[in-house]
Amino acid sequence: MPAADEAPVRYAVADGVATVTMNRPRVGNAQHPLMTYALDDAFTRAAADDAVRVIVLRGAGRHFSAGHDIGTPERDAGGPFERRTLWWDGDARPGAEAPFVREQEQYLGLCRRWHEIPKPTIAMVQGGCIAGGLMLAWICDLIVAADDAFFQDPVLRMGVPGVEYFAHAQELNLRLAREFLYLGERIGAERALQIGMVNRVVPAAQLEAETYAIARRLVQQPKLALALAKQVFNRIEELQGLRASIDMAFGYHHLAHAHNQLVHGDGIGGQDPRAMAAANRGDEPGC
Repeated sequence: MPAADEAPVRYAVADGVATVTMNRPRVGNAQHPLMTYALDDAFTRAAADDAVRVIVLRGAGRHFSAGHDIGTPERDAGGPFERRTLWWDGDARPGAEAPFVREQEQYLGLCRRWHEIPKPTIAMVQGGCIAGGLMLAWICDLIVAADDAFFQDPVLRMGVPGVEYFAHAQELNLRLAREFLYLGERIGAERALQIGMVNRVVPAAQLEAETYAIARRLVQQPKLALALAKQVFNRIEELQGLRASIDMAFGYHHLAHAHNQLVHGDGIGGQDPRAMAAANRGDEPGC
């Protein structure tokens, strides 16, 4: 396991607010299994602590999260992990079963678990919020963005139809969701505010102060009332099709993984971090 100062997630509590910090700034807080399970540990700890009333999710360094780790030496580090959902361990399974079951647990299952935390969650977003980073922001109740933030899902280049937690049609209207996913272009913070994907945009230097000011106001609200209101909003999202949309997209996502494996010999269409960065270089916010 990494040393404490190298842990993929840091956790702190002050004045009723738990801060969960993704801590891989060298790689833009790319998510690998050690990080996703450390995030689950932190969220579980915050949910169980009566002293915690609000949870802030943030990323160390320049970026909130560059998405899933598809190429660092640490991407397969750790494990086997204690499973957090009821899906079986698929790591040793043949064919398409292994990635399907693994992503049911580590990506889709954990995101759904975090979305159900009965305490308000705030994503504090600076820099890139890309692909798998969107999943972490979208499971939060509120998103506060720095004016240098941008949002992007470029994974069609990998031959897959969007990320595993496919909330595009709920976070954007359908016309914009199509453009966002089909083109893979960046949406800048101000545009994200205009279309309702974030709650507030502030200068980068004020991001922390604004986020924690909101958190402190939420701390003052009745705990049960917040939890019940969150349940109402979550059930409304389901009635509007969020869960069904994600389940359908997840199936197509894994058809695409299986196709890529047969055609390219890997699940992501022969892409790697260098190729994805090169493809994205020069994209301008303003989708």
